[in-house]
Amino acid sequence: MANFETVVVDTDLLILGGGMSACGATFEAAYWAKKKGLKVAVVDKAAMDRSGAVAMGLSAINQYIGYQAGDNTLEDYVKYVRQDLMGVSREDLVYDIARHVDSSVHLFEKWGLPIWKDDAGKYVHEGRWQIMLNGESYKVIVAEASKNAMNQAGFTDWLYERVFIVEPLMDGDKCAGAVGFSVRENKFYVFKAKATIATMGGAVHVFRPRSVGEGLGRAWYPPWNAGSTAYFTIRAGAEMTCQEVRFIPVRFKDGYGPVGAWFLLFKSRATNAFGEEYMVERAGELPKWAPYGLAKPIPANLRNWLGMEDVMAGKGPIYMRTEEAIANIAAKYKDDPKAFKRKMKELESEAWEDFLDMTISQSLLWAGMNIQPEEKASEIAAAEPYFIGSHSGASGAWVCGPEDVMPAEYKKQWEPLGVYNHMTTVKGLFSAGDGVGASSHKFSSGSHAEGRIAAKGAIAYILDNNTAPKVDDATINKLKDTILAPMALFEQHSAMSSDPDINPNFCKPKMFMFRLQKIMDEYCGGVSSQFTTNNALLTRGLELLGMLKEDAEKLAASDLHELMRAWENTHRMWIAESHLRHVMFREESRWPGYYFRADFPDMDEANWKCFVNSVWNPKTGEWTMKKVPIVNLPV
Repeated sequence: MANFETVVVDTDLLILGGGMSACGATFEAAYWAKKKGLKVAVVDKAAMDRSGAVAMGLSAINQYIGYQAGDNTLEDYVKYVRQDLMGVSREDLVYDIARHVDSSVHLFEKWGLPIWKDDAGKYVHEGRWQIMLNGESYKVIVAEASKNAMNQAGFTDWLYERVFIVEPLMDGDKCAGAVGFSVRENKFYVFKAKATIATMGGAVHVFRPRSVGEGLGRAWYPPWNAGSTAYFTIRAGAEMTCQEVRFIPVRFKDGYGPVGAWFLLFKSRATNAFGEEYMVERAGELPKWAPYGLAKPIPANLRNWLGMEDVMAGKGPIYMRTEEAIANIAAKYKDDPKAFKRKMKELESEAWEDFLDMTISQSLLWAGMNIQPEEKASEIAAAEPYFIGSHSGASGAWVCGPEDVMPAEYKKQWEPLGVYNHMTTVKGLFSAGDGVGASSHKFSSGSHAEGRIAAKGAIAYILDNNTAPKVDDATINKLKDTILAPMALFEQHSAMSSDPDINPNFCKPKMFMFRLQKIMDEYCGGVSSQFTTNNALLTRGLELLGMLKEDAEKLAASDLHELMRAWENTHRMWIAESHLRHVMFREESRWPGYYFRADFPDMDEANWKCFVNSVWNPKTGEWTMKKVPIVNLPV
């Protein structure tokens, strides 16, 4: 469009995103780029201070090893992740993150993050790997440190906020940067770079959410994350892995408040409506999923599954017994009335603070429903599916591991491209955090550490491939026309209808999103189908997604905000297709509680203890699916 200014930014390293992994990459890049005389640009759809999954804050850091103090070993963590992912994990990546994560946590504390400590000065643990904090300003503190590092290193004009990245910019088979637009001004941005790190988060609202109507925007994971990292890597032609492994968290119902502190810190039980503890009553189901169902800790998906079985048996709702947990802790002080009263107030404060640190809406819901956690239990429920590589899911790009730990079977894939830690199978394109597959349980701290790892890998790549990318103006102009097409379409046809949302020539982003969510919910195992699907449903879902993809060309936007929404939903549509194809290819049920194949109801260790990887070919538009062997580290 003629009134959109084209802004070209040339840099050496391009970091896309503003969440924890982007902050880690920025912090690390500030040191190495200055040392090597390189330029850095960081682009975020939001504002770095409150961007990403930690935007509202957190009440715990969920990955802390403590291996230098002898609390745990790195091998312990590798085995923990292997167990929780039902045997499917890239252990070289997990090991690499684990050996660096503690240093990120110590940096957070140095920067001012208030981490709980006991009287002896040791971190207060929520569970074996989790430490408690007052984290409402967690993201602000970490973002400020990254910005300070860049500014103190002498970098100027390096941060581009409120710019939505849409597509990768390619120079043949190499990633040459990215293109997008400002969500505040009529500006089309072209970022040319020698190496790019895609850290734009996971995906929410691909499936119809459990909360609808006025609760539509609620999600456990940030509702503005649209799968832009996976879209970017898929469209660049990168190999993806574990796209079938969506994550379904159990959360406090409707407010999506976290349950970790209640289970781990308060030692609360979850029961059905009849007071039965499903983890006890249904323990006989666990041997079916051996060896993972028989080992500790029980994988998150299996814990979900046992609760879902109670719901399907008509024993719902499921309750978190908050009143019981608080009473059990306070009972130790019952012989001293003053101490008892003081402890009750302390526990009540901690119960509310858990939400005020990270999910304020849950506190509002408690207040609105007259729920006092020390007196009344609260409902918990399985949320809709999310696509995140940092938590208990595993979807994302297949990346190069550390040279000293990566198995030879994986290393040979990168030897023709160059062995650079966290580079995808596309030259010059790196990822971290939610963008990297098969290396779950990094959470916020591990994502920060992984961003640092990716930045060092990207800088090494630039030093070995220090030539400016070549992209012609015709390619840029074509991308600009494509990205701005929804606005042009609206201008052309909006006068044909008195209602801007109803027009025979286009569809608006919100209705497009509803259509996508309905397809995925009903055909690919969403909330309404109790997370269950089969080949016939998946085949029909793929057919409907094909028609949706055709109609995506008719997306219209009346302003910059709707233009962003249009492309967000296009990104979600691609994540949906990738996920559906992976679920269809893997003919077993390995993660009941995340999804269940009714036509393949059992786990098949002989044939499917493997990674499922895929590549979308940008030249032909075809998808290729394959199995990749799992190579365990000797732990």
